[in-house]
Amino acid sequence: MAVAAVTTEPLDRQLPMPFHPPIPAPLPKKRLPAGRPREWYVSHNRRLKAMRLAIALLDSGVYQPSSARNHRIRITAERLGIHPPSDTTCRMVRALISHGR
Repeated sequence: MAVAAVTTEPLDRQLPMPFHPPIPAPLPKKRLPAGRPREWYVSHNRRLKAMRLAIALLDSGVYQPSSARNHRIRITAERLGIHPPSDTTCRMVRALISHGR
């Protein structure tokens, strides 16, 4: 009696589910221009953080602002290794996601 052999990929070569793309290395930081008011630097850094988070969320498959709740945004920030964003930054992330549509 012939037995059919099933060939499958070994478990150590299978991708873990769900698949998350690897996080790219950050770009080298540049010095900010001097002589601006402190509020400019705060808002500039907030915009940079919001853009990084929005890009990471889009890469992970979050395309709707309604599915980007504060908790999910903060978990993404933790994955990226940056400080948890404030509620204002989370609102800015949702605005960036909806603005790209």
